[in-house]
Amino acid sequence: MAIHEKRFLKNYESKASEYLNDKEKASNLLKKAMKKADKKAIGDVWENLQLLFQIFGDWTSGKYRTIPVKSILMIIGGILYFVSPIDAITDFIPVAGLLDDATIIGLVFRQVSSDLTLYKEWKQKEFLQE
Repeated sequence: MAIHEKRFLKNYESKASEYLNDKEKASNLLKKAMKKADKKAIGDVWENLQLLFQIFGDWTSGKYRTIPVKSILMIIGGILYFVSPIDAITDFIPVAGLLDDATIIGLVFRQVSSDLTLYKEWKQKEFLQE
């Protein structure tokens, strides 16, 4: 893991804890991230973001809580990083800023992949029950 990625994990996970018990703050973050993703997300990052947004939204609403706190903190941290206009490489620098965000989203996705697999299975069962 690169030094930049370690810094991300430490800084954004600590910020993410502010969203654990504040449903309104969490919902506002999700809305802001979805708005930015509509304008900025590229390639397979779009699909990864959508899945992270879905699990975060279901977790915030209380529908899905079967995820370790460390994983949801990492997801929130990744979303915070994505939303932040000033991170390791500012989003105002064309392409490089987006690649930086994509790298972090990819890192989060890899770190919580087993939790995302369980979430997708849960989501499929929920869909079949409706």
